Amino acid sequence: MSVIVIQFVTLDGIVSDPDGSAGTPTGGWAFRHGPETVAGDKFLLGSTLDDGVMLLGRTTWQLFSRLWPGRNDPFSARMNAMPKLVASRTLTDASAWANSQVIDGELVDAVKHARRDVIIAGSLSIVHALMAEDLIDEYRLLTFPTILGTGDRLFPAGGPPAYLECLSTARAGAAVLARYGRAAR
Repeated sequence: MSVIVIQFVTLDGIVSDPDGSAGTPTGGWAFRHGPETVAGDKFLLGSTLDDGVMLLGRTTWQLFSRLWPGRNDPFSARMNAMPKLVASRTLTDASAWANSQVIDGELVDAVKHARRDVIIAGSLSIVHALMAEDLIDEYRLLTFPTILGTGDRLFPAGGPPAYLECLSTARAGAAVLARYGRAAR
């Protein structure tokens, strides 16, 4: 079992509002580069989409539950079919997106006891909580040639250290996908 973080990120490490749905002044930065940069399996998840589970926070899940169910291309069909766990203390009904369920219990315990690969999309508070527990095995970062200077950072100042190695890089439209895994200790 691996915990894989997938994120759209700017060159200066900002992950806030890549699609503009939060209405921030700099929001929508990822989608300014055209649909070919963000469409399909840009994070090279492959069979993990079929065999893994997606872990989302309430805000990301609510956004995705409005976007994905109405799509019917092959990638969307796989996203809609995969099991989804929602970390929320306030959401009680996850029926808006097929195969979703709210985590019953603590987030860290749910991840530690997962029997399949866990993919975390967006959901920065979840990522930070799992970073603090040293539970993240891999980061797949789609880095855009954009510098915002302000916003929430994937790796916050004062956060725990992480020693990683570059597993691969590939161009994805205007962005670059880099995969980083735990370095040998």
